Amino acid sequence: MTAALASWGSAVRAAAVERVGRVTAVVGLGAEIEGVRAAIGDLVVIGEGDGVHAEVVATTSGGAKVMPYGRLTGIAAGAPVRAVRSPLLVPTGDGMLGRVVDALGRPVDGRGPIAPDGFVTLDNRAPDAMRRARIHSPLGLGVRVLDTLVTVGRGQRLGLFAGSGVGKSSLLSMIARGTDAAVSVIALVGERGREVREFLEDDLGPAGLARSVVVVATSDEPAVMRLRAAFAATRIAESFRDQGRDVVLMMDSLTRVAMAQREIGLSAGEPPATRGYPPSTFSLLAQLLERAGTGETGSITGLYTVLVDGDDHNEPIADAARSILDGHVVLDRRLSVVGHFPSVDVLGSISRLASRVTTPEQRATATALRGILAAKVAAQDLLDVGAYKPGTNPRVDAAVANEDAINRFLRQGIGEPSAFADGWARLGELVAAMPAAGTGVV
Repeated sequence: MTAALASWGSAVRAAAVERVGRVTAVVGLGAEIEGVRAAIGDLVVIGEGDGVHAEVVATTSGGAKVMPYGRLTGIAAGAPVRAVRSPLLVPTGDGMLGRVVDALGRPVDGRGPIAPDGFVTLDNRAPDAMRRARIHSPLGLGVRVLDTLVTVGRGQRLGLFAGSGVGKSSLLSMIARGTDAAVSVIALVGERGREVREFLEDDLGPAGLARSVVVVATSDEPAVMRLRAAFAATRIAESFRDQGRDVVLMMDSLTRVAMAQREIGLSAGEPPATRGYPPSTFSLLAQLLERAGTGETGSITGLYTVLVDGDDHNEPIADAARSILDGHVVLDRRLSVVGHFPSVDVLGSISRLASRVTTPEQRATATALRGILAAKVAAQDLLDVGAYKPGTNPRVDAAVANEDAINRFLRQGIGEPSAFADGWARLGELVAAMPAAGTGVV
């Protein structure tokens, strides 16, 4: 009897009359619709047949505003609109490793269908603050300068701040190949189409791709696709974390995610605020970034590149991201132009959790080298004009005498991964060769 009632209920729902609305206007990047019951985040299909999928971004008493996942070419006022009854799902599981997908989880690498372990809804909540595991162990990234002088903990969120063309993508590729994390999830948001294949084949390489999931939304795709790529990558990383794994989530770039939300917010009628960014942009950044980190089991170590406008590190998105993240790495254009890679400004970079994931001896060694570098920066003007007298400051003398050795430690080729323990051993040898660096344990 129960089975018969269930079957009858399914038949009634299947035979229910489908409500069809219509497009009332196509303005700018989106469209206005009426006649369809839809809430924020719901999906609709515009046009005949498969049509164009769109997402509801604003509602009024008379209708809703939607942003398309594809092009609105050929869509005019009066076009039919139907609600999509199923939520947006993305595939997860080990079948995703080594694959390149779009913002909706569809494969774009030409290798056929994906065989996922299952599907999950795109939306998810950040782990409860009181149930998050505390960060207490370091995560090797395979980049010597980061592992020792900006040490990252498992589940930490770190920003890579730089202008364009300073080596952010190359640094991410080094981390993807050299990290101790079991899985890497990489989101390429707003990238040039030309650069995607170059990043996959030249920077990431077969070894890096084999344990990675890459989510791509190029700069020519609609704003809602670029925004959803960031959330899809985060959701895929969350699914691996829920299995108890340590995941590195790399997003290039957080700034373009914010730009996509700016386009959506302004098209939906939000008022522009700081530099044209609507208020929703800053709340969205917090919602996105808080989803990374530790859970009850597993961790997501988030690495987010921030494209600073005109090398201004205090522009709105950089300032907002820095206040949410657990540390920042500054990439210096002056180092980049002289071939110093990775172009990390050690003195301008900081990890807020380094003191929790390193030993007192390691902290003392890192602080000693930072002191040497700071002394040289303070005396750089005198050194440049030849006015510095040797013997005035032992730390400056040590920096000048060991400049080549320090640079060899700070520099690292893209194809030269460095083990976590090896980086600390080399730093110890370097500092030991400079007695002026000091040996106090902090």
